[in-house]
Amino acid sequence: MATRFRLLTKRFLILCNAAIALLFILACLAPYINPERWWFIALLGLGFPFLLIIVIAFLIWWLFIRRKWALISAIALLPGIKSITVLFAFHSPAKFNYAKEAGSLRLASWNVARFIEMKRNNNKGSQTRLKMMEQIAAQNADVFCMQEFFHSNDSAWYPNIVYIQNHFNYPYYYYSHDNDGDNHFIGSIIFSRYPIIDSGMVRYPRPSLPEALMHADIKVNDDTIRVFTTHLQSLQFKKSDYEKINKIKEAEGEVVSNSKTIFSKLRTGMSYRKIQSDIVRKVLADSPYPFLFCGDLNDVPNSYTYNTVRGDLQDAFLKKGFGIGRTFSALSPTLRIDYICADENFTINQFNRVIKNYSDHYLILADLRLKK
Repeated sequence: MATRFRLLTKRFLILCNAAIALLFILACLAPYINPERWWFIALLGLGFPFLLIIVIAFLIWWLFIRRKWALISAIALLPGIKSITVLFAFHSPAKFNYAKEAGSLRLASWNVARFIEMKRNNNKGSQTRLKMMEQIAAQNADVFCMQEFFHSNDSAWYPNIVYIQNHFNYPYYYYSHDNDGDNHFIGSIIFSRYPIIDSGMVRYPRPSLPEALMHADIKVNDDTIRVFTTHLQSLQFKKSDYEKINKIKEAEGEVVSNSKTIFSKLRTGMSYRKIQSDIVRKVLADSPYPFLFCGDLNDVPNSYTYNTVRGDLQDAFLKKGFGIGRTFSALSPTLRIDYICADENFTINQFNRVIKNYSDHYLILADLRLKK
């Protein structure tokens, strides 16, 4: 009886291992397939880190129990090598040197989530916006790109462009909104300590968010570089959606009903980002100058969005970072969705994440040097 139980257990584990290996291989396809048509595979791509952990766990288990069955996981890992190399940066941890080297350019990017506080207040216990401003100043960036940036012309609300210009020595900026009679604006912005000699933007098509891919041509000494920034379609999760996710995790309430709402938003976001990322790739390819790209892609490295936008660009985190490099503070520790990339004309000297929970995103920055 005991022998039969062991045999059934072994067969069950083999089947589980094979099933997980198959799902892992499908997840590895996510960066290369159309998420509008193959949305199930795109969703698997989000779970790639967790599938990877399970595949490796099975590999280690079989090495100690029955080595020949370790081949299931070993074979599955082969097509996942590229996905692993964009998920995890393998450099030794290094402290970021805030003293800038001569000739280097410091680029920072941060989704500031409207600075949390948009209307002026005198509540001394609510100082998130001021703490965020102090963090912006501390980076001493030459070019600072921000997403979900709030500015108002109404005196009862915060005029954040004016504040940053006056306090942090950013005489030049390009904002994704012009004064058109409205008082409140939310969008992406590029601040620069070097002159912006030209700029432009491409609006993404409806029904996705009215965001834009922006660029500023910046005169850095005798050279001109182009800096792009953008914010791609978010999942539009509300407080109720986060509550549903917690219920799903804890298997509470109507799991199927809650899952439908979440998966629907995931699928819609992937579909819109597919369209947007194709546009970004085409625009980047037409740059007449050496260029840098940064922003909030709202998607993970093992995705069509990242693979399309990055192309052959250098990912600053992968070049100089360590670990998974999470940039979104909610939901999962695997969510690196904010990026700084550079074309082949730049050398990336160092990279940093500022892990402070002011916004729901972490600030990222990199020191780069333009090759001569």
